[in-house]
Amino acid sequence: MDYQGIIETIYNNLKQSPEKGSIATYIPELSKQNNESFGIHLQHINGSTFQTGDCNVPFSIQSISKVLALSKAINFENNNIWKRIDVEPSGNPFNHLSLLELENGIPRNPLINAGAIVVADILVSHFKNPKEDFLNYIRVITDDTSINYNKDVAISEQKTGFRNYAAANLLKSFNNLNNDVEVVLDFYFHQCAIEMTCAQLSKAFYIFANKGKCINNKQHISLSQAKRINAIMLTCGFYDEAGEFAFEVGLPGKSGVGGGIVALLPNNYIISTWAPGLNKKGNSLLGMKALEQFTTNTNRSIF
Repeated sequence: MDYQGIIETIYNNLKQSPEKGSIATYIPELSKQNNESFGIHLQHINGSTFQTGDCNVPFSIQSISKVLALSKAINFENNNIWKRIDVEPSGNPFNHLSLLELENGIPRNPLINAGAIVVADILVSHFKNPKEDFLNYIRVITDDTSINYNKDVAISEQKTGFRNYAAANLLKSFNNLNNDVEVVLDFYFHQCAIEMTCAQLSKAFYIFANKGKCINNKQHISLSQAKRINAIMLTCGFYDEAGEFAFEVGLPGKSGVGGGIVALLPNNYIISTWAPGLNKKGNSLLGMKALEQFTTNTNRSIF
């Protein structure tokens, strides 16, 4: 399979596209991104890598971090985590609150904001130094100590995250938040403000393609936990466009409003894209198209 040729063809075709989507502006720091940025990186399970475009430019991974946080929380709590979070698709945008009220403070899944805030609460409870310890976990699974938080993005989110404050307080009112709202959200905003390149992102998600083992073949989560997280990514990783992604791309994956998308075929490969312009559902416009073309051209998806 000529992976390099395939991703270069996709990159060159989409780079010329007049429609690139709109950069997220509700987090002021993200509005500074260049809408011409575009990168693709493929990490094969055998260690081979293929890349093109801006795949080594750091960007804010935003909601993609929710999967990494979940992997650590599920490791701490195992099946007890599902007493506090459901595993159903929400069918709503990531920041909607109506279902949380109707369903007595149990978020639909861990990849919408309310669910991710519960996961953040779990990590705050278990970590001695939450922000430092979580960052170290990311550095270990990627074998890369250069990964860090973007403090400006974290502060920007803290100043404008009114709906996240609303969700956290609603969770607290239903006794589904054990720690102080401010402490949990400080961790959550930093978690979302982690910066990675496409290449680093592919390495971070290696554990989900490799039965819970990282790039250095160290076990971090069990095979069963990896299977469950992949299932949640497939059904919930793109909010109210999750069905479309499964239909068009056919891989477990996760998007972020920073323009990143990472997807994987278990026991085969991890592919990451970055293009800051978003479609109307809040997912990277070029990234979605690139991944659809990739699985179509390679005929390698889970279906």
